[in-house]
Amino acid sequence: MAEARAQVRVLPERDRTPIAPDGAVDSIQEAEATLPEELLAELWRREYLERLARAYWRYLTRISLGLIRVVYSPESRTIVLVSRRLPLLRFHAPEYEAEPDEGTVTWRIDRGLLVAKQGRGEGFLRISVRRLAGPGQVHLAVTVQNFYPFIRGSGRFARFGAWIYGQTQVRVHRLITFGFLRSLARLDLPPSRIGVLTGEIDMTGPGR
Repeated sequence: MAEARAQVRVLPERDRTPIAPDGAVDSIQEAEATLPEELLAELWRREYLERLARAYWRYLTRISLGLIRVVYSPESRTIVLVSRRLPLLRFHAPEYEAEPDEGTVTWRIDRGLLVAKQGRGEGFLRISVRRLAGPGQVHLAVTVQNFYPFIRGSGRFARFGAWIYGQTQVRVHRLITFGFLRSLARLDLPPSRIGVLTGEIDMTGPGR
């Protein structure tokens, strides 16, 4: 295992209602990382924004012992369980935004077995990184917004379905996300499978 190259402190989770009355779910998990200033300057390029995104999907596969995989294409990212015949979540191609002090990668939810019909095309998953005032300090966040879980159901079942969701998918998502944030201490950011931003020099220009 690679030695830690950064210090990562997971932040207390914000209070959020697991499922809103209309069935939508929002959540955010955050951390602060500190690394040598010269190393941060080396990594503060748009290419590494894409590599950060790749690290998230790789962590998901590793933590699931390979049962969950990511199928890549220029138009989408599909999270599958063992086989492509079981697409849990399908996202549109990632959208990158890069500013001098902040970068984000956003995957808009398309469809999948975990998504209720009314939520298709409504929500997104986002990873963001922002430089802080302290030397070598950055803020990291993984955000889910407007996700409509299929397991919630509707009608009389909705209340019970919301409870099941809170006891299963919510807990699994939190464990995975906080584990991912802690894993960033090693700064092991693999090359992207697609490589949209490869060769970009810095994060001062417009995103793609």
